Amino acid sequence: MKQHPFQTASLGIQHVLAMYAGAVIVPLIIGGALHFNNEQLAYLVSLDILTSGIATLLQVWQNRYFGIGLPIVLGCTFTAVGPIIAIGSQYGLSSIYGSILVSGIIVLIIAKYFGKLIRFFPPVVTGSVVTIIGLTLIPVAMNNVAGGQGSPDFGSISNLALAFGTLLFIIVLYRFFKGFIRAISILLGLIAGTIAAAFMGKVDFTAVSEASWFHLVTPLHFAAPSFDLAPIITMTLVAIVSLVESSGVYFALADITGRKLNEEDLVKGYRAEGLASVIGAFFNSFPYTTYSQNVGLVQFSGVKDKKVIYLMGFILVFLGFLPKIGALTTVIPTAVLGGAMVAMFGMVIASGIKMLSKVDFTSQENLLIIACSVGVGLGVTTVPTLFDALPDSVKILSNSGIVAGSLTAIFLNIIFNVIKPAKQMQRQTEKGLKAS
Repeated sequence: MKQHPFQTASLGIQHVLAMYAGAVIVPLIIGGALHFNNEQLAYLVSLDILTSGIATLLQVWQNRYFGIGLPIVLGCTFTAVGPIIAIGSQYGLSSIYGSILVSGIIVLIIAKYFGKLIRFFPPVVTGSVVTIIGLTLIPVAMNNVAGGQGSPDFGSISNLALAFGTLLFIIVLYRFFKGFIRAISILLGLIAGTIAAAFMGKVDFTAVSEASWFHLVTPLHFAAPSFDLAPIITMTLVAIVSLVESSGVYFALADITGRKLNEEDLVKGYRAEGLASVIGAFFNSFPYTTYSQNVGLVQFSGVKDKKVIYLMGFILVFLGFLPKIGALTTVIPTAVLGGAMVAMFGMVIASGIKMLSKVDFTSQENLLIIACSVGVGLGVTTVPTLFDALPDSVKILSNSGIVAGSLTAIFLNIIFNVIKPAKQMQRQTEKGLKAS
């Protein structure tokens, strides 16, 4: 179906709004922890938005060397937040950017070999990973439904009414409309929810009035990179963990778009993420990885055209230069975003379950892989202090429910479906040789 420019623009804006809250929360948390002043914090947010746009364009643009060519959106990985704060507190800003730079280069180098792991991602693994991603995102959505963790009116009737009113509005649009209206139901829901919130006095335009209209983005604005071994190892581990998370998103979107990924596709996807992190270090921003919330939006809207994501990437770059316009998206109340997130994140879970439908459920081994991986992923998410006693280098791999669950699925699949068949084949070969 051919889209009019207005339709494409609306769909692109919808993707921006879907990832914007997640994108800006990372620099706000990191900047606050490292004691940035308001001006520095505003600049850091703009940098992140700009480089998210560049990173997204690099991934969508499929060419000979990089870019997986799926409707993927990239943003700063949440896995990196804790390590970046720890590195910045102990070693300073320059070491943060040096470690991000080196980790990005390492990803570029190992991408070719990491791509060979495609055989370790059958539907039982990818379906489990995508299901875990959706499940671990639901608590984020529900906290936003209540008004945002730590907000003074957390769980108030007004917040709940806004959130579930927004969700109901989206469901009604999806039920009674088709085509373009259904495709942008999330965007229309956010607009309607914000208008309702404005009548309730819950929309604050302070951030818009205080933001400047235009600023120039300069490379190495905060610090030139310096190189320390411990931070480099830490950020390299973060980068590898992000590749594991991204693999699940790649397969989820491939399933949604009806495309079969091969080893070279994965390699180019990993290279794009490595290149995005190098650019992030150059602009004094962050490492970048796939944003799973936009997978739910692709599934929910049914629009899989890469033109929409291209436009979305250019919008992010544009907003990176125009802080005042970019600040407009911050007026959407947290509860309204939460209502939309319930639908989007729920669709991620549904996508994972759809992938699991291809699994042989008569196999007890496959059932155990799903049970343990989803159990671990959800368990770590609900009890985040579970691994606090472990060394920091290990906690990078265990503190994220997505990472812990994903690694569990990969490990168990190797035990039950890779090593075991290999031994069986060896025994069969030996029997054949004896018989001859």
